[in-house]
Amino acid sequence: MAKTVALRHATTGVVKTGFYGFSWTTLFFGFFPALFRGDFITFIGGFVVLLIVGIFTLGIGWFLGAFAWAFLYNKHYTSKLLERGYTLADGPGPNALAAAALGIPYMPQ
Repeated sequence: MAKTVALRHATTGVVKTGFYGFSWTTLFFGFFPALFRGDFITFIGGFVVLLIVGIFTLGIGWFLGAFAWAFLYNKHYTSKLLERGYTLADGPGPNALAAAALGIPYMPQ
């Protein structure tokens, strides 16, 4: 089950929602959640890779890849936001849980 955490960009102040945990929307809708979040490179790359794998495995590889990606996508998306300069901006408890799930150091302020 996906959990959310608020993220704020250090210089612009833009606030976005980060996610971590299993992504049910990615499981059911494939790479479209990436498209709706504005993560176009991940959408295009993942769609093309799973399409090619699906063609060579008669569709079985598509389902297995989509299932595996549902476990990985939320962490990937939030990690990319953190790399772009966003910081954890929720309360101390949610920030600590998110940092532990994402595998990043967290120093309460």
